Amino acid sequence: MQQLPFPIIDPHIHQWDPYNTPHAAAFAVKLFGKYPKLLDKMVRLLKPKDVIETIGLTEHLTAPYLPANYNKDLGHYEVEQIVHVEASWHDQKGTGVVDETRFVAGLPFDQHNIQLGGIIATADPRQKNFKQLIQLHQEASPKFRGIRKMAAVHPDKGIHAWTDEPHLYRNKDFLKGFEELAQQDLSFDAWVYSSQIADVTALAKAFPKTPIALDHLGTPVGLFGKVGKATGKTEQDRALIFSSWQDQLAELSECRNVSTKMSGLFMPVLGHDFHQQKRLANKQELLERAAPLIQHALDCFGSERLMFASNFPMDSVSSSLVNIIDAFSDIVQDYDENALKPVFYENAKAFYKL
Repeated sequence: MQQLPFPIIDPHIHQWDPYNTPHAAAFAVKLFGKYPKLLDKMVRLLKPKDVIETIGLTEHLTAPYLPANYNKDLGHYEVEQIVHVEASWHDQKGTGVVDETRFVAGLPFDQHNIQLGGIIATADPRQKNFKQLIQLHQEASPKFRGIRKMAAVHPDKGIHAWTDEPHLYRNKDFLKGFEELAQQDLSFDAWVYSSQIADVTALAKAFPKTPIALDHLGTPVGLFGKVGKATGKTEQDRALIFSSWQDQLAELSECRNVSTKMSGLFMPVLGHDFHQQKRLANKQELLERAAPLIQHALDCFGSERLMFASNFPMDSVSSSLVNIIDAFSDIVQDYDENALKPVFYENAKAFYKL
């Protein structure tokens, strides 16, 4: 069991409550919430196969994840502050997404000796009311720090698309709206699959003064096994995915306004099958799979532009949060013992102005 001599800042967790807020599984849990097995069957019937494959287990759609749940997952680790990152709030009409900021701002983190450091909300820069949405998020909470608009779309149609076009960050209307974010000195969280990292590079070059965080190291889909229709099917395919990811991440790192999060590395969409084996990965398995990714990220971004983040509860499908912190901190310490505090505390605090 690892121990860190300082509290952590976790700049990427998700909070939700399908029983009381707009949520993709709200209808199903209200009907079948008292019957877990039936609820699981209904969600699998109602949700597309590619969504189920991405998340791994339906519990991640149907169970509330609130400060008490996160605090329990932390085990012996101490977290000083967290940043909530938007979690597909289901009311997207009008100004509905602002309600997620209000919901998160009202959660009782202080009861668990954790501070809500920041909120990364959602809004679509293509929308005509984008400027209004930014203002409403700011009014809803002083913790508002920026937005995330997911852009992950894969050429393999069996892999879930998280937006409606494959190169959202190059869309002219998106770029026009993004100017408002840049003018207000807000940050942007970018999430793409590894085949799209070049889109983040183009965005970062277009707005060189805007802080951009690449979520989940750019999610190399299929790196550890087959997903979708044929991605990561063979060892040769996986080697190509890794080398392409390495090249694109290195190019992105040349943009000094970009940081990245070592997070989301154990989502099933990368090809992990621990959930299918009905077990959690142990620390050694995490080390073996994550080390090449984290070491390359450190080579590219250095210890000053890499942030640890948990992405919980999404990665809990593959391992425990304690095991993930244990393994990731060992990898960083082995690389450079002086990098631990920047990666697990200082960089997130600076990036999100906590």
